[in-house]
Amino acid sequence: MPAPTPSPASPSSLRLDIEADGRPLRIEAQWVGTASPDAPVIVFLHEGLGSVAMWRDFPQRLCEAVRARGFVYSRPGYGRSTPRAHGEAWAPDFMHRQAREVLPAVLRAAGIDGGARPPWLFGHSDGASITLLYASMFPHALAGAIVLAPHILVEDVSITSIERAREAWATTDLRQKLARYHDDAESAFGGWNGAWLDPAFRDWNITSELHRIRCPLLAIQGVDDEYGTMDQIRGIAREVPQTQLLELAACGHSPHKDQPEAVIGAVRAFMGKARPS
Repeated sequence: MPAPTPSPASPSSLRLDIEADGRPLRIEAQWVGTASPDAPVIVFLHEGLGSVAMWRDFPQRLCEAVRARGFVYSRPGYGRSTPRAHGEAWAPDFMHRQAREVLPAVLRAAGIDGGARPPWLFGHSDGASITLLYASMFPHALAGAIVLAPHILVEDVSITSIERAREAWATTDLRQKLARYHDDAESAFGGWNGAWLDPAFRDWNITSELHRIRCPLLAIQGVDDEYGTMDQIRGIAREVPQTQLLELAACGHSPHKDQPEAVIGAVRAFMGKARPS
């Protein structure tokens, strides 16, 4: 299929049709940032309940700061992308499948060529874990990666917070709030919550896969992250020697919301150092 024309300075929405995970999928996407075709491309991967809209203006702000083109998309099951099928349960390897099958198909459909001009990945939470998996599976396909509040193993604090989210789904207006951002809020919440609370998921651990990462890597986490401890990003640094760490005080699970200027400044410095002169 022809690649969509990327990215004016103002956000431009589009729909991509791909084949991945054994079926045709509709992908909601948006280009933000500079219109320059020579600018680096940053691909944004959202959290476990995220979508294009839930990033708000952060991708645009970051891309303006580093003079990049930004590609933002909603994974299947989220936003305006193809929802999760009724009754479909995501297996413990759902993030591996996203990294191995869905993300490569999305990049091809968007005209982002990891061979000719490798992109940067910017992932948050589950999106950060998918970023790490992609970087380990395709070690020469990225210019660099930035991960915020990544998961490399399952901690008790993660499960406790996700159980609280399940309770909030049942007893508060969380469903209505998520419906503002997802065509099918049940698809988004049920896929994420069901996978993480599956007893089989407690053994999920990607630490042994990280040593294959070759690209520059920046890992950021809030000291007050309610979904994980500092063992997550410190564990990455033990396996990936080129990792730069940033631990942010007075910051929870969403550093780009709690400390946006600190994140933007760190990414600007990281990309400036990592990009060839």
